[in-house]
Amino acid sequence: MNIEQALTDPTSVFENPDEVIQIKSLTRDQKIKILRRWEYDALELEVAEEENMGGGPPSILDQVLKALHQLDAHVDVDHSPPTKHGGE
Repeated sequence: MNIEQALTDPTSVFENPDEVIQIKSLTRDQKIKILRRWEYDALELEVAEEENMGGGPPSILDQVLKALHQLDAHVDVDHSPPTKHGGE
């Protein structure tokens, strides 16, 4: 598995977010980074859909968030992101 590719384009390496959790050779931090990238990509797709530029694969944001929850990677719900994209 190419970790750099997984960190920049998770869908090219994994079929679904649950698969990330199952990889024993990845550290918890690596899994979270991969899933956070996947979360960002899913948010980007949702924004595109809202702007009538959809047509891509269906959103898997719920699956990504569930996988992050399994890793106890909490989302800060007290502070909303500055954009719909979830910018940092």
